[in-house]
Amino acid sequence: MPSDVRAAKQTRIPMLERDQVVPEVAALYDGLLAQRGVVPNMFKTIAHIPAMAQGFAAFLKPIVGDGALPGWYKELVAVRVCHLHEFEYGIQAHSLSAKQKGASDQQIGAINEYERGPFSEAEKIGFRFADRLHRSAREIDDDFYATLQSVYTSVQILELTAVAAAFEFFPRFVDGLRIPVTPSLTHLAGL
Repeated sequence: MPSDVRAAKQTRIPMLERDQVVPEVAALYDGLLAQRGVVPNMFKTIAHIPAMAQGFAAFLKPIVGDGALPGWYKELVAVRVCHLHEFEYGIQAHSLSAKQKGASDQQIGAINEYERGPFSEAEKIGFRFADRLHRSAREIDDDFYATLQSVYTSVQILELTAVAAAFEFFPRFVDGLRIPVTPSLTHLAGL
């Protein structure tokens, strides 16, 4: 189903505003607002289960934050996987995050044509890895894994795998619940 048709359908779980949530989730909202300039609708939905809202935030922080790989690159891997799912919510949210973390507009715009884009060979190999994982983990055969190991450390491979695998989950979660794209994400990302 095209993302514009999905977006036209009403969310299945009501979203909660800051004044409707427990203090721990209100603090999470405040942090997201300070960091991103917006509280994503996914968090407004999952706020019904405070421990899960906090868990999602805690899970995502190292997944897309700076680590052995830079956060902007991990955000672009997330955007790449979101494109493979035709997941507009994630494309917009993580394009914005990639830009906030230092990715160029040219890099963000080239994610679907990354082989010809402004990326290093190592970065392209990482995108190829995400593409293969998306299609089937079996596509990460020993030959391809050896190529991956030639440019990435074990810790970098762990981070790359975590971000690519996480963004197999989020499109299903958000689209399954019909959570709409956070309205201000389009404006903030300049998309």
